[in-house]
Amino acid sequence: MTAFIVSLHVLTCLALIGIVLLQHGKGADIGSAFGSGASQTVFGARGAGSFLTKLTTGAAIVFMLTSLTLSYFSMPTSVIDAIEEDVPAALIEPVEPAVPESSFPEAAPVTPGEVPSGFEEIPAPATGSPNPAER
Repeated sequence: MTAFIVSLHVLTCLALIGIVLLQHGKGADIGSAFGSGASQTVFGARGAGSFLTKLTTGAAIVFMLTSLTLSYFSMPTSVIDAIEEDVPAALIEPVEPAVPESSFPEAAPVTPGEVPSGFEEIPAPATGSPNPAER
């Protein structure tokens, strides 16, 4: 079903491009008013405009309908289905941690003002003016 709609969509797209390219621009009406080339057209001076306009409208409607249909078919049925399609199953299932939590040592409590082991004490700033030029 989707393959048929995609092929109809592509054919409609190509037809719509061709139909629009066959149409005359707005400036072409003044030339046909003075008889330049009106007798050489297949549909006459005025007939091609309305026929191609109706054909363009029909092709645009079919193009929009196939676009909406294809977007509806590509939509997942639920949020859970969308998550399962995008995320691999290995990431959804819980994984045991590589290092058990019991292997981490307990941190020794630190009293205020005491420097923990493994850290150096930072000296207090010198008293006086904060501006180095005034020292």
